Amino acid sequence: MSLTENFGSDVFSDSVMQKTLPKEVYLSLRRTIDGVAPFDPAIADIVANAMKEFALAKGATHYTHWFQPLTGLTAEKHDSFLSPDGERAILQLTGRDLIVGEPDASSFPSGGTRATSAARGYTAWDPTSPAFVKDGTLCIPTVFVSYTGETLDKKAPLLKSMAALDTQAKRLLRLFGIECGKVTTTVGPEQEYFLIDEKVFSRREDLLLTGRTLFGARATRGQELEDHYFSSLKTRISAYMHDLDEALWSLGIFAKTKHNEVAPAQHELAPVYATTNIAVDQNQLTMELMQKVAGRHGLVCLLHEKPFEGVNGSGKHNNFSLTTDTGINLLDPGEHPEGRPCFLLILACVIAAVDRYQGILRASVASAGNDHRLGGDEAPPAILSVYLGDQLGALVESIVKGGAYVPKKPVPGSIGVPSSPIFPIDTTDRNRTSPFAFTGNKFELRMLGSSASVADPNIVLNTIVAQAFSEAVDALAGAKDFGLACREYTEKLLKEHSRIIFNFNGYGPDWEKEAARRGLLNLKTTAEAALEFFKRENIAVFVRQGVYSEKEVVARANIMLENYIKTVSIEARTMLKMARRQIFPAVNRYLEELLQVIEEKRILNENLPSDADMVVAKTLAEQNEALMRAAEKLEKDLSSLPEGAKEGAKAVSDVIIADMGALRAVADAMEPLCSTAFWPFPTYNEILYSVK
Repeated sequence: MSLTENFGSDVFSDSVMQKTLPKEVYLSLRRTIDGVAPFDPAIADIVANAMKEFALAKGATHYTHWFQPLTGLTAEKHDSFLSPDGERAILQLTGRDLIVGEPDASSFPSGGTRATSAARGYTAWDPTSPAFVKDGTLCIPTVFVSYTGETLDKKAPLLKSMAALDTQAKRLLRLFGIECGKVTTTVGPEQEYFLIDEKVFSRREDLLLTGRTLFGARATRGQELEDHYFSSLKTRISAYMHDLDEALWSLGIFAKTKHNEVAPAQHELAPVYATTNIAVDQNQLTMELMQKVAGRHGLVCLLHEKPFEGVNGSGKHNNFSLTTDTGINLLDPGEHPEGRPCFLLILACVIAAVDRYQGILRASVASAGNDHRLGGDEAPPAILSVYLGDQLGALVESIVKGGAYVPKKPVPGSIGVPSSPIFPIDTTDRNRTSPFAFTGNKFELRMLGSSASVADPNIVLNTIVAQAFSEAVDALAGAKDFGLACREYTEKLLKEHSRIIFNFNGYGPDWEKEAARRGLLNLKTTAEAALEFFKRENIAVFVRQGVYSEKEVVARANIMLENYIKTVSIEARTMLKMARRQIFPAVNRYLEELLQVIEEKRILNENLPSDADMVVAKTLAEQNEALMRAAEKLEKDLSSLPEGAKEGAKAVSDVIIADMGALRAVADAMEPLCSTAFWPFPTYNEILYSVK
């Protein structure tokens, strides 16, 4: 099968629907997908039967409603196509089976939106996301709601946020005489990850249980030489990436770019942009397939944000743009942005939205794993700021300060060798230290953690931009001189929210002080960030745009805090077990041998020096005792965590994290002094460099 034949071969795509559905049924379903008309239940059985036949031809035996609960993962309950028909069996997928499912909702996170005894929940088909065949099962993308109507997933609010943005963007465009059927957001989530050998992974209890190393002295060779970035692929890595590409392509995922990342054993995959809800589904599938395909190659794919201390962790860049169904990119400045009032107003609205709701945008990417990464000179700081680049930066500055704007024209570039081709130099540079950077015709939110669902930040982005558009329309509609009113409103927004614009080094030592002077939030931990969802003004924006009810916002904040507490608690308990049952006895065994060597040297020759042996033995003995004391403190503090989510998360952030750091510091100091023959699990050198 050729590359083009393989692409999308496992997807019930638009082309498949055209071939397998009657024309009137296809057109009806297409109108629903395009948002023109609601779904017609009369065609459900026909669509379901076509899906079933497609899946059977692919070897499928089951179907499942594939949904995204608030765990951040995907969920599936498989039902076979077999149905009884008297004494025989028939293969069947009914319209009702397609449209609605009824999984037990009792064990999924709800954040207090329902009682434990209220177990019923419903999965409802999302026609806008195509069904696909995976592992012998027809997967039908769905939303997930409770019996009482609250959303229990990430897909439903994402779709609501997209609808809100579509509505408000079209209102704004009409002010400029621009008509279109739909405005959508598109996203291209770049995905970073680590690959390590399965054999070393299985010998590390921390990796098995938490996805990151809780102990480990730094590798003698990390990323100092900067030689891993874009380097040639190792044989096993190349074979893995080849198989991963084919698996993704068969599911219609445009996996485009692959390369080695900065840290040893770290890599990246970047897809082509897709409509946001499709991109979210595809990123979930990408993460799942990364891990499955790795197993076929004797590898393990680590998606934790910081699996190894001392080298870069992994993030996910969320490339966000706005386009109309008529082909207009609303974030494209063109050659002369100063003469494009619609673009400038949209730009100002986005800047204002990020500034005004910086707290919930930061909170949307918060997690225990990402706390290790944000602000660590390897990822953007936890402070939200907007980078505009040279061209737009100069234009906005001229509007805010009233000076003259001198356009920066693209110039040809050359290395000065006659045989070298001439290439165009962009009008702006890239700023990898910026959390929210304009990159030509889109914004790149660079704060996401590698294991995160792309849904959360896009729900917030869509909602807050929709709110900014709504306020702009309310302010400008009916203006006698629209051109003048638009210029004045754009200028007003840019002046009021210029504090969020920062076009310099976000890693610089003075930025944190400058950000504080500007009044920008610096929410360094999940325990701090999640509290933003409880603020009245932040709840209100979701409610006004019809994305969440107040109850749903609070529920998600509670889930975030509870997950933070549980994640760190699991890590702490794992540390205690490893320290007491692996490190402490291993060091004692080495001490026993070391002391025996010292004694044997004394027997052999009383004058034979053993000072070095004694120094090592004494140091290890003292540190091993310190290890147990640190473990006792961690256990005591862990056992006395407050019960409330807010109080518990604060204690985890302020006390437990510090206790874990102290315990790790002692263990990591002993590792270089202990013989590798006695150290109980693989070291960083072995983990990071074992794959050839």
